[in-house]
Amino acid sequence: MEQNESTAEQPNVTLQEYELRAELLGELHARPFEKIDVPRRVFLMGFLTSHEQAKKDRQEIEKLCLSHAISPPTQNANYHSMAIGKWNFRWEQHNEFTTYRWDVHDNGTDENAKLLSELEFTPPGKLIVATQVKMTKTKTSVSDYEQIFDPASLCIIETDRGKGRVATDFQPDFKGFTHFIIEDHGMSPFRAGALLQRVLEIETYRMLALMGLPIAKKAMPIVNKTQDELAKLTLEIANAKTIEDNHNLLKRLTDLAAKLEAQAAATSYRFGASQAYYDIVLERLGVMHEKSVEGARRFSSFFRRRLTPAIATCSTIEERQAALSRKLMRTAELLRTRIQFELEQQNRDLLKSMNRRAKMQLRLQQTVEGLSVAAISYYIVGLVKYLTEGLYKYGWTFDLSPTLITALSVPLVILGMWVLTRRIHKKFAQRD
Repeated sequence: MEQNESTAEQPNVTLQEYELRAELLGELHARPFEKIDVPRRVFLMGFLTSHEQAKKDRQEIEKLCLSHAISPPTQNANYHSMAIGKWNFRWEQHNEFTTYRWDVHDNGTDENAKLLSELEFTPPGKLIVATQVKMTKTKTSVSDYEQIFDPASLCIIETDRGKGRVATDFQPDFKGFTHFIIEDHGMSPFRAGALLQRVLEIETYRMLALMGLPIAKKAMPIVNKTQDELAKLTLEIANAKTIEDNHNLLKRLTDLAAKLEAQAAATSYRFGASQAYYDIVLERLGVMHEKSVEGARRFSSFFRRRLTPAIATCSTIEERQAALSRKLMRTAELLRTRIQFELEQQNRDLLKSMNRRAKMQLRLQQTVEGLSVAAISYYIVGLVKYLTEGLYKYGWTFDLSPTLITALSVPLVILGMWVLTRRIHKKFAQRD
């Protein structure tokens, strides 16, 4: 009745659904745990795959499915499982790796390994993970495990309130496979499948997490050299005297920063991925709620001894790169400030020199103007002389002689030219 009322209350409208809603709803249900019937023998291989290799691998999986009359994975599916004869096959594709898992009922013989070699299988990329898991209901003592695994690396944990036990030494055999033994002391098939999946994920992601360590070791000498060169450059900057020296130091500093940034860009993804994979390993260990077994160490203790320092090395190199980058930026900024200050000083000196030249030019111009007034006045007085003498010669009479008129015109002409020059200066000053 409640269900019918709830249905009736839903609005009768057309809803526009987000195009990825189905994918988002299915994400939480992707790669589910599978039920496992013990005893079981499980093989897992993980391969590093590029984008092109992943596309080719998907095509190979589709061919494998069709050859056994099995529906292939959908276009967007990154997980597929099927039965091939006696084997259960599980394929998973991730961002940078792909895993193949085969499991079969364990009959206690080597027949399983022979069957595995006969399966149709085309490796998609470079092998990074290879492990074999034996799931049994037999309870084995620590002393017996020391005969099976290396005692120095033996790790045994209990989980699922003592119903499950996992043992390994994380060391490969002569074929390159690491080995795990999972004991089932009353787990349900679903719990056994969940424990198996977590063990395989721990083995897979701890290998992927370690991929950053060789890169960190390779980057360490470069970081050390960069740090030494930065210290040397800083000392040279302190002792630099000329602006040419500062320009050369800035170029060297810029080149050094470019090399460091190129290395940081090349390593940042791998360091970030290693940290992410390490976090997944810790999360899986936390979900397992591992308990110690007397006489053996736990997985987390073993990882703290080797895996954690490796991840710490990657983090340290990444932090040193970031710190060096900041120091290089600060040093370059300091050097640019010094160069800018020196350029401003040079500009100030140049402006002072230009001001002195402008003042000298102004004084020279004033002197030339004074001479110009005298010269122009001289020519005008000469014109007055020629004019009065000419008029006098052709019958014009004056009370004063032409010579006296010329003499009297001299101060008037000079005063007029001076006034005219001042007015011209004033007009130009107002226009400016």
